[in-house]
Amino acid sequence: MTLLVFGKTGQVAQALQSQADVIALDRQAADLADPAACARAIRDHAPHAVINAAGWTAVDAAEDNETAATVINAEAPGAMARACADLDIPFIQISTDYVFDGTGTAPFRPDSPVAPLGAYGRSKQRGEHAVAQAGGPFAILRTSWVFSAHGTNFVKTMLRLGARHDRLSVVADQIGGPTPAADIAACCLTLAETLRHRPALSGIYHLSGAPDVSWAGFAQEIFAQSGLDCAVDPIPGADYPQKAQRPANSRLDCKSLEQVFDISRPDWRTRLASVLADLKGSFP
Repeated sequence: MTLLVFGKTGQVAQALQSQADVIALDRQAADLADPAACARAIRDHAPHAVINAAGWTAVDAAEDNETAATVINAEAPGAMARACADLDIPFIQISTDYVFDGTGTAPFRPDSPVAPLGAYGRSKQRGEHAVAQAGGPFAILRTSWVFSAHGTNFVKTMLRLGARHDRLSVVADQIGGPTPAADIAACCLTLAETLRHRPALSGIYHLSGAPDVSWAGFAQEIFAQSGLDCAVDPIPGADYPQKAQRPANSRLDCKSLEQVFDISRPDWRTRLASVLADLKGSFP
C-alpha cells in the first residue's frame, strides 16, 4: 500500500514514518496554506490512502489568526478529502477534543454535539465537516493530549521545568486522556488499510489514553517515573490564564473504535515509560 502522509516533523507524522514505509510531505512539498497544492500532491502521487498528520496546532495563536488557522485546519483537509474522493481512496483526518465545549464529566461520544470554545476548535470542526462532506471513504480520528519523544508536548515541558524547579503549579481541574503519538499513528494505519476494503466503516472515531487524569496528575506521574524531585501544586485553570479557553472535560468515549476496529485505549502510563526511556539523557 502506497501511503501519503501530510506532515513530516510533527509527533504523529514522525511516528508514522517509524512504523510504516510512507511518503511524508513537509511544508515545502505541500503547504497546507495552499489547499489546491495539497490536492495536486495527492493526484500526483496517486496513493492508496492519505493521512493528514499536519495542521495548525498553536491554540492561543489561533485566537488572533483564525482565518489562517481555518485555511490550514479546514480548507486544506477539505481539498485533500475531495481529491481522495475523486480517486476513491481513504482519507484519514486527525482531529481534537477541542471541538467540544468541555462541560459535564461524561466522556464525549463521536456523535455528541460539537460546540468549540475558541478559534482552534472552530477551525478543526469546520475541517471535520468538510472531510465528511467530501463523498469518499474517510475517518476522522479525534484525540487529545498527544505526547511522544519528539516535538513539543507536555511531557517534555514538565521534564525541562522539573529539572530546574523543586515545585511547579499545574492545572488540576481539566481532565482528559494523554495519548501517545505512536498509538495514534498505529490507529491511523489500521483505519487506512481497513477503509480500503470496507469503506462503509467511514465515520468519526475517538482515541485517547487511559485512565483519564488531570494535568496535575499527569505531571505527578511524569516526575515519579523520571525520578525528578519536583512537587506538584494543583491549581484551578483560572489561576493559569491563557488567551484561548481550554475545555475542562476532555474525556473521550472510545468504545466505537474498539467495537469496529478492535483498537483499545492505550495505557498512557506504560507508554510514558517508553517515551522517558527514549528521552533519557536529554534533560539534566
